[in-house]
Amino acid sequence: MSKNHHPYLLERLERLNSIGIALSAERDNQRLLEMILLGAQEITNADGGTLYIITEDKHLKFAMMRNKTLNMSLGGTTGKEIPFLPLPLYLGDGSQNLTTVAAYATLKNKTVNIADAYAAEDFDFSGTRKFDKKTGYHSKSFLTIPMKNHESEVIGVLQLINAMDVDTGEIVPFSPENQSLVESLASQAAVAMTNHNLIEGLKSLFEAFIELIADAIDQKSPYTGGHCRRVPELTMMLTQAVMDTKTGPFKDFTLNENEFYELKVASWLHDCGKVTTPEAVMDKPTKLSAIFDRIQLIAQRFELLKSQAENQVLQQQLALIQAHGITIQQDEKFTQLTAALTAFKVACDQDLRFLSQSNIGSESMTEADLQRIRDIAKLELTNPNGERVPFLSADEVYNLSIKRGTLTAEEREVINNHIVVTINMLDSLPYPKSLARVPEYACGHHEHMDGTGYPKGLRREQMSVPARVMGIADIFEALTSKDRPYKKAKTLSESLAILGRMKVEHHIDPDLFDIFIREKIYLKYARQFLEPEQIDEVDLTKIPGYQP
Repeated sequence: MSKNHHPYLLERLERLNSIGIALSAERDNQRLLEMILLGAQEITNADGGTLYIITEDKHLKFAMMRNKTLNMSLGGTTGKEIPFLPLPLYLGDGSQNLTTVAAYATLKNKTVNIADAYAAEDFDFSGTRKFDKKTGYHSKSFLTIPMKNHESEVIGVLQLINAMDVDTGEIVPFSPENQSLVESLASQAAVAMTNHNLIEGLKSLFEAFIELIADAIDQKSPYTGGHCRRVPELTMMLTQAVMDTKTGPFKDFTLNENEFYELKVASWLHDCGKVTTPEAVMDKPTKLSAIFDRIQLIAQRFELLKSQAENQVLQQQLALIQAHGITIQQDEKFTQLTAALTAFKVACDQDLRFLSQSNIGSESMTEADLQRIRDIAKLELTNPNGERVPFLSADEVYNLSIKRGTLTAEEREVINNHIVVTINMLDSLPYPKSLARVPEYACGHHEHMDGTGYPKGLRREQMSVPARVMGIADIFEALTSKDRPYKKAKTLSESLAILGRMKVEHHIDPDLFDIFIREKIYLKYARQFLEPEQIDEVDLTKIPGYQP
């Protein structure tokens, strides 16, 4: 080139330095590749260029192509596919493909600088000639440089075509100075690509690991299967809606790409402490469930109670017959005993149905219900030793008297402890700065806006917006879940009514709830994850605490 004097070289060196700095900061893979190729073209004034990436099956894949004269821009951030098959590094017989210049540079790990492709004898440029004939282009000077990582392993190839004289615009060979500059750029580029691949690899491993934890929790319980996967989906839906809102208290709320990812990670890990929760508690389908549902024992006990009562009545009737003869069966006393036995059996059957219903835990227990359980407990059976014992044990009375749900206070504490375990697990991890808020986001989904939640009793103003979002997502997923053992799947109307009451009772963030309803996030989620019979018509005017 006619302009290789010192000032111009210094200018290119400065440009090389600025490109290197930009490469180290770039996180998007496609923009990184584009920056490498365009930077190489810029400092050499090359008309065209191609960037190849080595695939696992030993081919050179066209990652990006640029050509100024042909106005060609393929691959990279353009989204346009490159219509050329990858170049094999090895031929069908296993020998090295040394006739293709890009493959040669890769296999020999050396730069190839060709002044005129049409005069070159060592390489096969038939494909280039076909390209030129088809497009009317003239490919002449080639500079092909392998990109080596810090371990001297070739990970890609940078190929520049047609160096242009900056003064005349003529095609000239790539100068030794330009070759040296591009080799330096290729080295920096390879390190940047390697760092990017390492970061992406670690990120992929990390994501796979947290999904593995979530899957393990879902697999641990057939009744909560999918919860750890669905909550992140709903969390991100609602968060995006909050970011998109242009009015109200959240009009200025936004999360950048890293913060959005941070929340996604937190939502995947929000129940990780459940790995320590016993399945017998987490999956307790009825109040009397232990290794099996003890209502079966009570049903057998009622049959025994009826048999013992019948035996007692029959003994009394037999005594009457023996004392007064066969005609005593017409006696009023005899008839009363039969009627009383029948009534007692009916009462036993009614009590069993009542206890069976109470055992499910789907309805709240009234004081009258609780008293009836205590009364049933006072019935007596005769044990094998001939002793009269209470019909229900103290533990059975305690479990059956659970006012709502299937868990005792102690079992509820075990369940609630999963948040404490989650906090301890998440607080122990060495987070990078970009994930520092994962514990706070993940561990706040059982807090209430009025400070009555757990584990820390935080109030609304003490909680971040993402943590409050996750609280709504966790509750709504649980309400609409079809695989819980202690309840049927609720419809949208039923679930939103309960969620609305929780807003009125200051359990969930009222403004986030309004966005959840107004932007129909519930419907978007339902169409993806709920059964058709759950998606009923929602009357917004009937949702507690919501003003359409």
